[in-house]
Amino acid sequence: MRKPILLFTFFYKYDIILSKENRMVFCGMEKFDLTETKISSQQVFSGVLLHVYKDEVRLPNGDTSVREYIRHQGAACIVPVTEDGRVLMERQFRYPFGRVLLEIPAGKLDSPQEDPLAAAERELREETGARAEKIVSLGAFYPSCAYSSEVIHMYLATGITFGARALDEDEFINVETIPLKELIDDIMAGRIADGKTQTALLKAYLYLQEHR
Repeated sequence: MRKPILLFTFFYKYDIILSKENRMVFCGMEKFDLTETKISSQQVFSGVLLHVYKDEVRLPNGDTSVREYIRHQGAACIVPVTEDGRVLMERQFRYPFGRVLLEIPAGKLDSPQEDPLAAAERELREETGARAEKIVSLGAFYPSCAYSSEVIHMYLATGITFGARALDEDEFINVETIPLKELIDDIMAGRIADGKTQTALLKAYLYLQEHR
């Protein structure tokens, strides 16, 4: 079997060094101040969930441009793992895609000031009826950083106990348990499409592998 040949044709004009973080740095390549400065801002749509703004900004080179984006108050999601290594998963119809998607429990914050951990615990309890003895932060996820300020705070929950669900009147969710390793295989095979679910499950899997 022929071994793959690595071609570094892009690098020939630049000296390459490794930083302390073992990252490649291109010496001689121009570095920009990447900051964009807001000149003006106008709200062009205000809905129940989405608030759309159109801002004029000054670019790093002094030119101006327009940025259209959504201001979002944030959300939280949680990976609830049972003692036998199964995850509480939800199937929910997502109208923009016209189909049912497999996701972890999640929901938006009631306000920008709400504690994301409290929101994650609330969504877990309301959507699945579960409570967790231990919850660990898995960090923040920016689902659409080019046009939305939404930040989804991710958590891993263990020590799961069960009670009654308390779904909202307009929520219709089917809950099932699936082995975590099976979900990881499904992600890698392209069978789970939701971004926050992919990221949180992969991080939860790595965390549990490292903290056995």
